[in-house]
Amino acid sequence: MPSVSPPLSFNPAGIELDRRQGLTRQLYEALRQRVLDGRLVSGTRLPATRDLAAALSISRNSVVRAYDQLYAEGFIESRVGDGTYVAQLPMAEKLSTKVSTGLSTSLSPGLSTKWANMPEDLDDEVIHSAGLARVKDHHLPQPPLGPPRAFRVGVPAFDLFPFEVWAKLNGAFWRKPDLEQLCYGDPAGDGRLRGLIAAYLRSSRGMQCTAEQIVITSGAQQAISLCAQLLVEPGDGVAVENPGYRAAGHAFALAGGRLHGVPVDGEGMDCQVLSTLNDCRVAYVTPSHQYPLGVVMSLARRLELLAWAERSGGWIVEDDYDGEYRYSGAPLSPLAALDRSGRVLYVGTFGKVAFPALRLGYLVLPPGLVQAFTRRRAVDVRHSEVSTQAVMAEFMAAGHFQRHIRRMRRAALSRRNALLAGWPTGLPGVGALPNAAAGLHITVRVDSLAREQALLAQARAVDVEINGLSSYWLAGTRPPPDQHAGLVMGFAAVPEAAIAQALARLRQAWKA
Repeated sequence: MPSVSPPLSFNPAGIELDRRQGLTRQLYEALRQRVLDGRLVSGTRLPATRDLAAALSISRNSVVRAYDQLYAEGFIESRVGDGTYVAQLPMAEKLSTKVSTGLSTSLSPGLSTKWANMPEDLDDEVIHSAGLARVKDHHLPQPPLGPPRAFRVGVPAFDLFPFEVWAKLNGAFWRKPDLEQLCYGDPAGDGRLRGLIAAYLRSSRGMQCTAEQIVITSGAQQAISLCAQLLVEPGDGVAVENPGYRAAGHAFALAGGRLHGVPVDGEGMDCQVLSTLNDCRVAYVTPSHQYPLGVVMSLARRLELLAWAERSGGWIVEDDYDGEYRYSGAPLSPLAALDRSGRVLYVGTFGKVAFPALRLGYLVLPPGLVQAFTRRRAVDVRHSEVSTQAVMAEFMAAGHFQRHIRRMRRAALSRRNALLAGWPTGLPGVGALPNAAAGLHITVRVDSLAREQALLAQARAVDVEINGLSSYWLAGTRPPPDQHAGLVMGFAAVPEAAIAQALARLRQAWKA
């Protein structure tokens, strides 16, 4: 006869329950944890449900339900006529209930040393590849919390968005949705919306594109990330504006690209420097309004950049993030409208004319790339959220979109003028305000990094948001301290009255 272990004492391992909370759940978790950490080893006989209920002064039903859950998950087993036992679990005594650090003892000595020296804030990450390790240096900062305030960068005047119109269109969609639209959709996006985007770009940007060239994305950042995933092989050189939009650089670096910071002068990216980079496969630019310096790329420089792409077989990722905002004349034709060799991938977004949380952007691709981008995006997200696309399509078709753009352009111009008119003058070490002929932000030069940091700290103290230009440079590529410091300020986030109040606080703080 096999030996039978005696049952545990009526209260195994000293279980204590809080009667103000669910008793079944507490008992289940207490027993489960004791099995995982080895206090209840495989083969241990548990008390009968009636005995354990009496020992804990709870109902037998609570114990039965806890046992049933443990049995369903395989932690315990019932032997007919012999009671309930802890199941035979492999190495159960060595399992831990602590969150894993992801550090493997089988790593090579070099990698083990490298990861052991990482900051403590990565201790809770499962790092097991070079790709994950790159996230340490290439990730987006936490966005500012709270409602928009002066002078938050990258935020349009979405207090002026026609939410009532949007709500009516959204309600109309959901009152009687087309069942076909509720199924899995085209990874490239809603066909009607793509057609309307193409028509808008033809009329407003002079781009000769079709709906078939457009892929809808979750904002501009996903569009940039798709370009990085499909155009860059590990080790490829990627030219980015320096200073520039760091989130784009992060996307290319995470794909394995080696970032080359190309200087930006008064005409845009310096193409002579770009031409010396023999390993470059991709160039990322913001020609309509360079971020963060605010330079508009000249026509000569645009043609030079296109010639580089055709000559080298490279790709140009054109981020037209705020091209709708030009305050003298019509918006300039983008690079994609000048491209004759199919080397430009155009990134657009609705976030700068609606609101960032909309998460609706798009790519205009050379025809030969559309299928690959569509397939790649489907692996990540299958397709975009349906109602947002359908509502935006109706919003555009009914004429609301164009009217809203005109209103937003007027508001941004008025808010820009309020900033220019009220800006404190005579600040030591601070340059003159630029005119800001386009876009949603301006950048003011400061004569030293120390001065920049002092001004930023004083602005934070009076609840004003300003970005430091020094944070936009690639690490290790900054020019001398007297050339890379500055103040980057968005002027569209809040109305003119709030701008005036923020400027009054700044004058007091900075002059003090």
